[in-house]
Amino acid sequence: MTDSAMPQRNNEGFLEDASAWTPEVARVIAGESDIELTDNHWEIIDFLRDFYREHEMSPPSNRLFVKAVKEHFGEEKGNSIYLMQLFPGTPAKTACRIAGMPRPTNCL
Repeated sequence: MTDSAMPQRNNEGFLEDASAWTPEVARVIAGESDIELTDNHWEIIDFLRDFYREHEMSPPSNRLFVKAVKEHFGEEKGNSIYLMQLFPGTPAKTACRIAGMPRPTNCL
């Protein structure tokens, strides 16, 4: 993807327009954090995009992100360690950026 084809982003790398997101955009954003997207990543990304469509917002904090994943996928995937392995740093913030969603409101 060329720089000119990349949708506009804010200073933290979040898309200005969530509707401009594509899987290719996700791969580029993930690559900037040295993340190669696997089926496990896509499962969480798809979940987040569904969450956004349903609630019109990103999970507001990392704690609520983990809780939502746990309720949907169970204990094995709904825990901080699993999500930090997939999305290093602050999992909710990193995952939302890759999923083309707005920055979670309470993430540092």
